[in-house]
Amino acid sequence: MSNRRFLLVRRPNGMPVPEDFSLRDEAVPQPAPGSIIVKNYFASLDPAQRGWMDDAPSYMPPIRLGDPVRATTVGRVHGSANKDFAVGDWVVGLNAIEEYSIVAPGGFTSKIDVSGVPSPSYFLSALGAVGLTAYFGLLEGGNPQAGETVLVSAAAGAVGSVVGQIAKIKGCRAIGIAGGATKCRRLIADYGFDVAIDYRNKTVEQLSAEIAAAAPGGANIVFENVGGDILDAALMNLALQARIVLCGLISEYNSPHGKTGARNIWQLIVKRATMRGFLIADYVPRFAEGGAQIAQWIAQKRLRVDEHTVTGIENAYDAFMLLFKGGNDGKLLLKIA
Repeated sequence: MSNRRFLLVRRPNGMPVPEDFSLRDEAVPQPAPGSIIVKNYFASLDPAQRGWMDDAPSYMPPIRLGDPVRATTVGRVHGSANKDFAVGDWVVGLNAIEEYSIVAPGGFTSKIDVSGVPSPSYFLSALGAVGLTAYFGLLEGGNPQAGETVLVSAAAGAVGSVVGQIAKIKGCRAIGIAGGATKCRRLIADYGFDVAIDYRNKTVEQLSAEIAAAAPGGANIVFENVGGDILDAALMNLALQARIVLCGLISEYNSPHGKTGARNIWQLIVKRATMRGFLIADYVPRFAEGGAQIAQWIAQKRLRVDEHTVTGIENAYDAFMLLFKGGNDGKLLLKIA
């Protein structure tokens, strides 16, 4: 048996290229005392992984060169030297894009019950970081009130699409920004947004004018996933006492010239608004609470969560790049086993 691993061998400069990675066969690890070996079935592909590839201070250490690309995975226990895990248990945890991962004692891995979901992959999408980021990010970071307007960037993406739907569940008006006519149609037809705005080929001023037309009273909540020009346009359309939830800055992750930052941040003063950084890791103790509510909304057909699955670890690079080309429809997953 061999363990295929998707390794980071060079730090990307701007947009990642195939030469930054290597797919290698290595021996399947054996469990040391207290550890387990997980056979990974699905790996989550997320914009945050691009940030982990840089040698820069962050909330997690950078991926070391020669190590596999870090990823949250769902899999089954293949070998166990830990009394709390039996061979065959389904688990979710922070591992890597590889066929087999060794999890040391105290690692970020927990058992899951897959009997009530259509696929174990749900623990990476609806019941995983996607659903929970949208749930806690909007409800805790934005504190939406019925009748308010919620503006979501990357609204057709995995997290953004769920944010818009939860906003509607809470009685808010949802405006989504997405790239292209197809995605904008999906915002209305599939996710129930009130307004969809296509950002492509528009200046900050043009985009700002479209947001103003859709939200003449301003946005009470901005759920920001993109940054750059889109954030600048949103900042020019804040309601008084607006709340901005800063979840991601995907437009800047691959910039070879460094991050540009928001130029219209002065509007926080004008509108007495707040901008708050959000990280789902802060809510781990409340995952069961969020997961139960999301599962209920899905069962009631009030919430839709889509998955986009690419099969084969040999396709890891091409699959990862879909994130930055707008090529995925739903939560992007790599099916390994």
